Amino acid sequence: GALAGNPFPIDREAMARDLGFTRPMPNSLDAVTDRDFIIEFSSWATMLMVHMSKFAEDLIAYGTAEFGFVSFADAYSTGSSLMPQKKNPDALELLRGKTARVLGNHTTLLTMMKGLPTAYNKDMQEDKRALFDTAATTRASLQIAAGVLSTLTVSRDRMRAALSAPLLATDLSDYLVLRGMPFREAHHVVGSAVKLAETKGCELPELSLEDYKSLSALFEADVVEVWDFEKAIERRDATGGTSRRAVLEQVAKMEAFVKAEVAGSS
Repeated sequence: GALAGNPFPIDREAMARDLGFTRPMPNSLDAVTDRDFIIEFSSWATMLMVHMSKFAEDLIAYGTAEFGFVSFADAYSTGSSLMPQKKNPDALELLRGKTARVLGNHTTLLTMMKGLPTAYNKDMQEDKRALFDTAATTRASLQIAAGVLSTLTVSRDRMRAALSAPLLATDLSDYLVLRGMPFREAHHVVGSAVKLAETKGCELPELSLEDYKSLSALFEADVVEVWDFEKAIERRDATGGTSRRAVLEQVAKMEAFVKAEVAGSS
């Protein structure tokens, strides 16, 4: 059988090239028992789908009435059968569900292979259904995700309205750290500031400079800049951060990567 090799004097290298492969499998027994190439593709597809599922869940949450950060095009959502004012993010919910399907296919492949003896076994015919379904589902899911993202509407006003001073409490700690205070102490000082604000019935930015100085002499008049959200974003300027420069750098790198991949596949 195929597991023992070929008894005829054929040129396997030439045959591999004619069939579009880079090289023949070096071991005939491994060639008939191996499904690593399918499992590796399935693993990649499963990870991709898990990321898309997280992407979908984020958008579903941001699209709820409680957040209202985004709204979805009619092409990727449907009305409720009961509540006429409700718009259901069906496409995103299906993305989450399709992730479970692809994950199930991956589990099928691994479970199928784990107990087989070396060489070909009929069990391996089950790889076709899992492979083809995963490929088709992942391709369709990518198209849906791209469509949702390219047609959604972002509400900047709702996002800005959701900003609140407690989000920048860590920045207040950073303010002290940058002036030489160990973070463990800065954390305690900011905790005291939070308690003081609660006692006075106000927000952290509403505390006076005297209030802050009563907690630490390191506080100066420029402490008010801590509560500027734009500056807070721009302070995070390290690679991978949230400053405008850092984000645009990430976008540029991703665009270059995609262009290189497209050029390489053409």
